[in-house]
Amino acid sequence: MKKEDERKDLAGEAMQCHSVTSEDEGKRIDKFLSGRFSDVSRNHLQKMIERGEITVGGSPVKPNYKLRLQDEIHILTDTAPVPVEIVPQDIPLSIIHEDDDILIIDKPKGMVVHPAPGHPDGTLVNAILFHCGKRLSGINGELRPGIVHRIDKDTTGSLIVCKNDRAHRRIAEQIAVHSIQRSYVGIVHGNVKEEEGTVDAPIGRDPKNRKRMAVHAPHGKEAVTHYHILKRLNGYTYLRFDLETGRTHQIRVHAASIGHPLLGDQVYGPKKCPFHLTGQTLHAWRIGFIHPSTDEYVEYEAPIPGYITELVEALDFA
Repeated sequence: MKKEDERKDLAGEAMQCHSVTSEDEGKRIDKFLSGRFSDVSRNHLQKMIERGEITVGGSPVKPNYKLRLQDEIHILTDTAPVPVEIVPQDIPLSIIHEDDDILIIDKPKGMVVHPAPGHPDGTLVNAILFHCGKRLSGINGELRPGIVHRIDKDTTGSLIVCKNDRAHRRIAEQIAVHSIQRSYVGIVHGNVKEEEGTVDAPIGRDPKNRKRMAVHAPHGKEAVTHYHILKRLNGYTYLRFDLETGRTHQIRVHAASIGHPLLGDQVYGPKKCPFHLTGQTLHAWRIGFIHPSTDEYVEYEAPIPGYITELVEALDFA
């Protein structure tokens, strides 16, 4: 076989296709791909895009192309980057519910949802691969099998994992139209005056610090958080947060924007914490949605972790 034919065969074997879901909509294509291929530099990916080795819907794009929902990204080259191999790991899982379509996980504090630079293993994905084997949706690619939405590393609580592509699409559709019911609980600094309220402020990447999000940032997306006081504490307030949208760091950013950052949040709140905490005191308590197979509304709760209940007791006026 001629070398030219071998290259064509290799290109055919190396061809990869990635579909864009709601959580990646609006991202630059080079940034999206650098998240998928952590062992390949962003500069190298940009050059591949400029050479036409990476296309969207069969058409060439620029590295700053903003992804749209259901875009199909094709990598058509024998030099296509190979995703990092995700190894199943026997990590204990707290499973709230499991059926043929979904898992509801109570994610612990400190666990990253999927592999990323600096977190190659020990993630929720490593754990669910061990638990489910190949029975996971593949829409979000090899780095994020089964993952249809995320919560922060130091946020605990309920998370949906999809076992097949049909379930993934049904859940993703509900996320896209903001019909999934999501309630969190958390402790914030200060005495919140109103018993309940709403923060309606778009959120985008902070132009001064790309690792942070900010309200009213350039190109920010609609973000709405409702809050309700559960208990007034000594110098703090215990709140329930109900989300209409699900932007990155939404509750953390919105809470800080009204002068009441989450206790323990050193990114959006005070750098020094009077308690020995690991990150923000925030818990994804309840999640409700239309089940992908039964078409019935279902709702699941992740028990409020002991560190939050103990803090509430310790900070109670009584």
